[in-house]
Amino acid sequence: MASKNMFEFYAAVCGEHEIEINPYIKQVLEDTTETESVTLKLTGNNRLTNVKRLNDDDVLALSECLRNNHSVSGLDVRYNNITDVGVGHLVGLLQEDGSALRSLDLMFNDILRDGAEVLAKSLQCNSTLLSLRLSGNKIGNRGAMHLASMLQVNSTLKELQLADCDLDTQSVIAFAIVLKSNETLVSVDISRPLLFSHQEECAVHFSEMLVVNSSLVELHLGKMGMTDTGMERLTEGLRLNHSLRYLDLRCNRVTRDGVRLLAELLKQNQTLEIVDLSSNRIEDDGAGYLSEAIAWPGCALRELSVSSNNIRSEGLLSLARALTVNTALNHLYIWGNHLEEAVCQAFRELIASGRLPAEQTDVSAYEVDGRVFLAELFHSLRRNYYGTNGSGTNTSFTSDTPTDPLTDNGAGRHSTLPPHVESQQIVVPLQSC
Repeated sequence: MASKNMFEFYAAVCGEHEIEINPYIKQVLEDTTETESVTLKLTGNNRLTNVKRLNDDDVLALSECLRNNHSVSGLDVRYNNITDVGVGHLVGLLQEDGSALRSLDLMFNDILRDGAEVLAKSLQCNSTLLSLRLSGNKIGNRGAMHLASMLQVNSTLKELQLADCDLDTQSVIAFAIVLKSNETLVSVDISRPLLFSHQEECAVHFSEMLVVNSSLVELHLGKMGMTDTGMERLTEGLRLNHSLRYLDLRCNRVTRDGVRLLAELLKQNQTLEIVDLSSNRIEDDGAGYLSEAIAWPGCALRELSVSSNNIRSEGLLSLARALTVNTALNHLYIWGNHLEEAVCQAFRELIASGRLPAEQTDVSAYEVDGRVFLAELFHSLRRNYYGTNGSGTNTSFTSDTPTDPLTDNGAGRHSTLPPHVESQQIVVPLQSC
């Protein structure tokens, strides 16, 4: 379907349903060039153009327009005003035989429990969607439980983002249990749940999951209130896991004791490549433990963030020295710590020599009156690993062939991840398809 015809069909649907044409949708459809696999980007936070945010009526017209369209494989409608009613219109695209949709981004809309339930039921029968992003929608515990239940039967979905969705302990544990047997999911984000217990139950369950799961590559556990006790439990599972590449622990309550356990793990683990410890409180001792692990022969770590961790000169200088020993670690983020002059000079030398590329750190050196200072650069760890190649460049989620998140360059290679090693009984209630 040519892009002009796509807009004409959209306009006809709007006329049929007496819906006002959204100029933003009109512009995007007219500007879209027909290709074999295209993603429609209709984000409501686009500050480069005049945006009229999508509502449920817009979604109705758009979904009708895209039916039987096999060129649009991705739909990005973040930061709009879509509610549960709009989700009901969208699921028609997921339930069609031969659906072309491979990625659906609904982050930061107004979707609640009922919308999550409708999505979950449609995905029980869907065999094409690879990526679902729902972060920022307040689906709550009940909505999350429906999605966890869906994962028992869906064998296609590779990425699921549920950060800031008001999950509680029950649903977080449900996802950990489901991941013991799900062999497909590669990336999971459940950051910022609403947990009120201090018993670290979630860390215990995720540790048990990591022992048996051999498909998960990316795990985001930020803003969970995790302490050193939780880190101890988590590292117990990580010691027996050989698939995880990206571990996100930002904005927790981890101190030097928890990082000591993680550092010991990094000396032995040959798969963990990216660790985000930003906004914890590891201080100098924690940075020293990490430096020792980084300098350890065979350390696989490639990217590390320790920004905002109350680290002073001793810890930051030890990290700088570790970089001279380890040539594999080439992303390091340190802003928000105590950047005294000795630290500024050390990192200026690392950047000037090319050992730490300027685009792969969050500081830049400058000199005033013979003194060296560091300024902040708005660089940070990539937020997602799945869907990127080795250089961090985004690749498509929408190829007809399931992709290997570690090696895919857009060509749609088959996954080479090892098979799942064990299956256990799931206690999450299963809904019929």
